[in-house]
Amino acid sequence: MQVRPEQLATRLEQGLAPVYLVHGDEPLLVQEACDAIRAAARGQGYAEREVFQVEQGFEWGRLLEAANALSLFAERRILELRLPGGKPGKEGGEALRAYAGRPAEDTLLLVICGKLEPAQRKAKWYQALDEAGVSVQVWPVDAARLPAWIRQRMQGRGLRPSAAAAQLLAERVEGNLLAAAQEIDKLALLHQGEVDVDAVAAAVADSARFDIFGLVDAALAGEAGRCLRMLAGLRGEGVEPVLVVWALARELRALAGMARELAGGGSTASVMASHRVWKNRQPLVAKGLARYRPAAWQALLGKCAEIDRIVKGQAPGRPWDELVQLCLGMAGRPLGLAPRRP
Repeated sequence: MQVRPEQLATRLEQGLAPVYLVHGDEPLLVQEACDAIRAAARGQGYAEREVFQVEQGFEWGRLLEAANALSLFAERRILELRLPGGKPGKEGGEALRAYAGRPAEDTLLLVICGKLEPAQRKAKWYQALDEAGVSVQVWPVDAARLPAWIRQRMQGRGLRPSAAAAQLLAERVEGNLLAAAQEIDKLALLHQGEVDVDAVAAAVADSARFDIFGLVDAALAGEAGRCLRMLAGLRGEGVEPVLVVWALARELRALAGMARELAGGGSTASVMASHRVWKNRQPLVAKGLARYRPAAWQALLGKCAEIDRIVKGQAPGRPWDELVQLCLGMAGRPLGLAPRRP
């Protein structure tokens, strides 16, 4: 049975399943879902816990042996299997399917994975665990939903934030939910009831952790101001500019190719399919493609090559200043890089 993270508490109140599978690439939300499952299990007498970390060479027989062994210290126990890559292999897949087919008595199996691709969610081991118990898929909280997520979490701590306060906090912690949770906990200690912009500004550190691919999406969306904040965040964290150049060049190469194919009469659906653009990114990519003609995307890609030479010391210049110009160009606010589409 698949449930969303916000449905998990209600599902746990209805009784424990023999198997739980929690997966996603947002560590805080994965951790909180697992904590909720462990707490519910402890409340029903699952006092013993055994943890298995799946690494190269892991012996899957250990899991089945533990499942078949009698507990020495408690009648009920938790077997926690950490599978970061979400790829158990043939032997692991068979072991998980075998367990799911016959869950151990008085035992709760908690499997924790990172992000699972659609193909992995169609694997027989995943389907077996899902049918035997409950699967919880954790999705990242994107920039658009972050203010609402912050408001809800603050309200859960007894705070009443203004819309502007939630927005400011979102800008300060964007890309780092753990920092957001920590800052909300701090605000809960310092304040009661209403929380305004001044309170957030005084109490909250600038804990934003911007990822490179988020920068690419912000540029495609035309969010010039957000691009500047993200570049400053990446630079402040010591991210090497060569990594930023690599991500931008990869996207620009694809955009230039798609723009040429569209100009040649190709349909949007077929072009995006040929370039393997994920369905959830297609509206964003379409918005970016509508911004420039093919020649303009090619010019931006050429600018990327120039920055790469600067980064490698083959040409004079300041990489981060050049990256600012490049991102502004991608976002539709060029500084002499490319003409806007009329």
